[in-house]
Amino acid sequence: MTAPGRRSSTFSRLLRHGFTDPSAAERLLESAELEPVKADPVLLEALGATADPDLALLGLVRLVEAQDDHTARRELLDTLIAAKPLRDRLLGVLGASAALADHLARHPRDWQALVTYEPRDLHPGVEEFERGLAEAADPVQLRVAYRRCLLSIAARDVCGTTDLAQTAAELADLATATLRAALLIARTAAPDDAAICRLAVIAMGKCGGHELNYVSDVDVIFVGEPANGADEGKAVQAATRLASHMMRICSETTVEGTIWPVDANLRPEGRNGPLVRTLSSHLAYYQRWAKTWEFQALLKAQPVAGDIELGEEYVATLAPLVWQAAERDNFVADVQKMRRRVVANIPAAEIERELKLGPGGLRDVEFAVQLLQLVHGRADTSLRSGTTLDALKALAAGGYVGRADAVQLDEAYRFLRTMEHRIQLFRLRRTHLVPEDDADLRRIGRSLGLRADPITDLNREWKRHATVVRRLHEKLFYRPLLDAVAQLAPGEARLSPNAARERLVALGYADPAAALRHLEALASGVTRKAAIQRTLLPVLLGWFADSADPDAGLLNFRKVSDALGKTPWYLRLLRDEGAAAENVARVLSAGRLAPDLLMRAPEAVALLGDGDGGRGRLEPRGRAQLEQEVLAAVGRAAGAEQAVTTVRGVRRRELFRTAARDIVSSYGTEETPAEADQGALVDLVGGAVSDLTAATLAGTLRAVVREGWGDTLPTRFAVIGMGRFGGYELGYGSDADVLFVHEPREGVDEQEAARAANAVVSEMRRLLQIPSADPPLLIDADLRPEGKSGPTVRTLTSYEAYYRRWSLVWESQALLRAEPVAGDEELGRCFIELIDPFRYPAEGLGDDAVREIRRLKARMEAERLPRGADPTLHTKLGRGGLSDVEWTVQLLQLQHGWVEPGLRTTRTRPALAAACAAGLLTGEDAAILDEAWVLATRVRNAVMLVRGRAGDTFPSDGRELAAVGRYLGYGPGHVGDMLDDYRRITRRARAVVDEQFYGA
Repeated sequence: MTAPGRRSSTFSRLLRHGFTDPSAAERLLESAELEPVKADPVLLEALGATADPDLALLGLVRLVEAQDDHTARRELLDTLIAAKPLRDRLLGVLGASAALADHLARHPRDWQALVTYEPRDLHPGVEEFERGLAEAADPVQLRVAYRRCLLSIAARDVCGTTDLAQTAAELADLATATLRAALLIARTAAPDDAAICRLAVIAMGKCGGHELNYVSDVDVIFVGEPANGADEGKAVQAATRLASHMMRICSETTVEGTIWPVDANLRPEGRNGPLVRTLSSHLAYYQRWAKTWEFQALLKAQPVAGDIELGEEYVATLAPLVWQAAERDNFVADVQKMRRRVVANIPAAEIERELKLGPGGLRDVEFAVQLLQLVHGRADTSLRSGTTLDALKALAAGGYVGRADAVQLDEAYRFLRTMEHRIQLFRLRRTHLVPEDDADLRRIGRSLGLRADPITDLNREWKRHATVVRRLHEKLFYRPLLDAVAQLAPGEARLSPNAARERLVALGYADPAAALRHLEALASGVTRKAAIQRTLLPVLLGWFADSADPDAGLLNFRKVSDALGKTPWYLRLLRDEGAAAENVARVLSAGRLAPDLLMRAPEAVALLGDGDGGRGRLEPRGRAQLEQEVLAAVGRAAGAEQAVTTVRGVRRRELFRTAARDIVSSYGTEETPAEADQGALVDLVGGAVSDLTAATLAGTLRAVVREGWGDTLPTRFAVIGMGRFGGYELGYGSDADVLFVHEPREGVDEQEAARAANAVVSEMRRLLQIPSADPPLLIDADLRPEGKSGPTVRTLTSYEAYYRRWSLVWESQALLRAEPVAGDEELGRCFIELIDPFRYPAEGLGDDAVREIRRLKARMEAERLPRGADPTLHTKLGRGGLSDVEWTVQLLQLQHGWVEPGLRTTRTRPALAAACAAGLLTGEDAAILDEAWVLATRVRNAVMLVRGRAGDTFPSDGRELAAVGRYLGYGPGHVGDMLDDYRRITRRARAVVDEQFYGA
């Protein structure tokens, strides 16, 4: 029995040596099995140096207990004390891996695999591992031999004899030897199959890259050819049986566990494709059908087993296709999309613990390195390595990656991979999740040399390295473009002009020479402006590249920066406000309209910062706010022209605000994803532009009246919005459809009042169309009685007389959109009261009127569609487009508005909802019409944003069409999907129109 004093002393020593359960450790040390060595201080020191002393001690006791007899036990203990290399290796493994401790308990003599300490044992190659597996005659023996070899690799790893790269290479060599041994067993079991086929095993992924994990699927591709004159079909079948048998040997679970799964899903057509193909079949697939990621995967292809000559022929045959992959359309976008898809598929509860796939994880480094290899490896064969760290070193040596960046990423990758190894080594389970249990974190931290506060230090180091990696795409792909045009310190490598151009072309820049000139102008020099822009440009270049027109984005950014670069707040905005820089990039590369508006007053870029994901300042201002601002500006102006110039400046700024809000909402940002409710965006744009147009007219009217008549016009005057204006559905390029109404003031001659009203209209039109840097606002009064032949302005009495005696049914239909927008509010209300009986006729429309409306619509479809226009893609007059939906809704309003108050609205979507609520349309039909109307409106808005001029159909230019697609949420290469979706949605809408409007 141990004395209390001695027990206390031992307990304290155990605590000092890192034991977390000293009581249990003390009991194990007192066990009879350790009697010969328990008093040796060397043992306790060695246990304390392991990752988990408690685990190491328990494993040691189990190993000693498992020895066959006293002699074997004594041999183990004597060697343990006498041979420091064995002691460090054995206890190091026992303290890091419960799974390998279990193996040693099952195979107690395997500890002797750790005794040898010869130079060749330090870094064994494939041949030495093959010798270690040579006696394995069946799958069970192969598993035991594999674990024995793994034991020696783990021992060198945890003792620091090998670094990460060497450990990963040894694991890949062991996998290669194991595949060869498994194939030999399969061939021995089926000699007839082996005789008629050549089978090559191509390692992919980390095995092919010579950088394997402890526990990982071993990715392979199989190539088969006939041997000895055999029939090709029979040879491929025989090769398939051999490959399947080899996979089962490695993948099946027995009492000795599983070696690892062999995964052949990287083969052509994945799991749906044949397991084995001939070389010509592989080549045909990659030439015709392969996707970008499949060429990326081939970067690591390496023949490892079977017919090595055939395997080398496979790699040599496909290599030219691999190094042409960067020339494919949407190459960079495809690679980036795949990376985003990987992140998106991580369960939300795991993303913060994902060491491999999460943001700032291992896959970020690997993807970026591979992207650069594919771009620059076409011309520089030194980059064609399948090993990540070797490729990163070559990229730095060639100047494709900054040296400091490469060093940081090398350190981060080594740390994260070593951390991954330690996690997997414990149970020999395939996982990339950082554990949450403190005991696990403590063991991992200690295994990495973090002994003071293992858990805290591990989390700090992990997050530090992940932060470096999180910015790797910017660092690896974009920043060297700036080095190519900047002055570097002596000895610093940089991209050659050709390499920089190659990278820009891969990013989608059509004119890389011009792009380099812009980068040089922005980033060169020693000014504060250049320094800040060198920091920002790598990120901006990525966002520009994510657009349909990167060249335009970069050019526009240069223009804005030239105009504002010396303004302190501009640089602070881009540097300090999180969403501002991304918003700038999105807006400047989304088309012509927003940049054109911004270039005329670059200070409006301030709207792109601050607030809800950058949207706080971009929220459109209400009509009351706008009118207050423009009327105050008019009151301060010296004359009408100056006043309207100011008003038009406000309009330009607010159009930019709305367009920017629309673009940012459609593209989304890193902080705020794209909005899914397209209808809400359509309503936002339509309402904002309509409010802005109304405020512009109100300010212009006030300026004209003040200039010509002081404070009082001799007649009361109101502007009535019509068409999309009255419906609060204006687009960016819409004219202002209006009617003008006046009413002479008491005692004023009617002719004098009419002359004054006409003069006001004429002057308003002139002032709003004066050539200037601001976009004009065209006033269209062609919907007035008698059209272009009728007087521009009428009194209430004149309007009533005309509508009562002469108006046609289409004019009643047009009045459905009438809404006062400016001028005398009481007069506007009187006008609405006057026209309500005409647009909502009592008892609805008669049959003749319905037939007339249908006839007019059919005639419009036949005569007004532009020659050569595709009726399935014309947003206004085409099948299922705006006209179809609006005429259907308006017919219901004319028929039922007198009895259904909800239909008495100038707006299409609320009227459609009211018709559904009243039972005039089914919910399904209403949803179909609404979807088509929203989509057609979005397309028109997109065309104006992209081209800078209005259009009713999709652009024919490829870049412009792609930009429209990006605005609508379609990624690169999906323009065809956009057009197909538009045709499908509008075709369904036309079917509803045929039934509801035409009665078909």
